[in-house]
Amino acid sequence: MGEKEYLLYLDEAQENRCRYAHVWERGEITEFCVQYEALIHGRWWAVVRFDSAHGSPHKDVLLPNGEEIKSFYPGYANAEVLTIGRRDIMENWRRYRKAYEMEMK
Repeated sequence: MGEKEYLLYLDEAQENRCRYAHVWERGEITEFCVQYEALIHGRWWAVVRFDSAHGSPHKDVLLPNGEEIKSFYPGYANAEVLTIGRRDIMENWRRYRKAYEMEMK
């Protein structure tokens, strides 16, 4: 079994980051989490998360009021959703941040 975990800042000001972790066994991803976090008003907020919690790979869009909007990926392997999540966060973090800040108002 192996584990990998890291934090990647997405901007020069280091106010946006991607938290990444996965566990693999015999070449297969058994658990994962990739999460976009934004520093807003001096606090880190989890904004979007792709993970394998609850036994099924899915995406959570997290709202400032604590609600979560879930999207499941039936038929997809953990490794596929991990790749989808990394790509989605890298391409769309600015849009996610803007929407989150609008929800805070």
